[in-house]
Amino acid sequence: MIGIARFALAGLLAIMAMGTARADDMLKAKIGVLRLSSSAPVFIAQDKGYFREAGLDVELKFFDAAQPIAVATTSGDVDFGVTAFTAGLYNLAGKGTLKVIGGMSREKAGYPLIGYFASNNAYAAGLKTPKDLAGKRVAVTQVGSSFHYSLGLLADKYGFKLADVKIVPLQSLSNAAAALKGETVDAALLPISTARKLMDEGGAKFLGWVGDETPWQLGAVFASPKTLTNKVLVTKLLGALAKADREYHDVILAAMKDGVAPINDKTKPLLEIIAKYTNLPVEQVVGNCAYIDPDGKLDVKNVDNQIKWLQEQGFADKGFDANAIIAKDFVKAD
Repeated sequence: MIGIARFALAGLLAIMAMGTARADDMLKAKIGVLRLSSSAPVFIAQDKGYFREAGLDVELKFFDAAQPIAVATTSGDVDFGVTAFTAGLYNLAGKGTLKVIGGMSREKAGYPLIGYFASNNAYAAGLKTPKDLAGKRVAVTQVGSSFHYSLGLLADKYGFKLADVKIVPLQSLSNAAAALKGETVDAALLPISTARKLMDEGGAKFLGWVGDETPWQLGAVFASPKTLTNKVLVTKLLGALAKADREYHDVILAAMKDGVAPINDKTKPLLEIIAKYTNLPVEQVVGNCAYIDPDGKLDVKNVDNQIKWLQEQGFADKGFDANAIIAKDFVKAD
């Protein structure tokens, strides 16, 4: 009996050792991300175990603005960043400290994501549509941010000068929302997930969606050159994200109607995952599902246009274009 017990114990220890070895074989990775639906595939891949199935032990690190994610990726605080393009990100990439490795969210008509919102006083005074923003005080997170670029596209579309808009950089989404509610700005560009609470409380008025006004490639996946030397790690991460991209597109985006996803047996599990990571109820997530290419493709032409615009405005350094900042071994171009 003692011999059998010893044999069983030895077998148990061997199994435990194998489990430990497998855990040790997992490649660790930190991903910098915002708590926004524009990063839905990241949340799906994490929650449904797609990263782990690919052999990755992923830790998500959350930020409150896009630019700090780019800085953290450059410094090595995170291995990958998933967020919107900004002038600061482009400047880092132009210096060779970052590379774009895949596409993520896009501003696209019919998919509510970032909106233009007016303060109650400004709305009452005549600020009724996005084209009325000329001459107004508009809150954004940072100068050269995706919100700033969206305003630039809007100015080009309606023929007013961006210089006539008083840009108020407030460093975070929460600060911009507070300024709008407090009437210290006339308007703000905010993701619907941030603005919805304001509107529900009667603290702001909706003017329009960026995707309906000026569609463009908003977000991407990027990494530092040091991370890119580990091609196995990058390939595994992009493979897991591709699986989540396709599922998110085919289950949620394909079912959307008039900018809203239905809640049913098929969509609810994914909507609940997005709700979990964005700290929103499912009933709000359904109207906040950003468009993401099902194959994770990147609109390289639009990225090049963004760089040129930012360079013309003096927000981005000159001397580089989209080709210089894209890791061609990994990017699927649209």
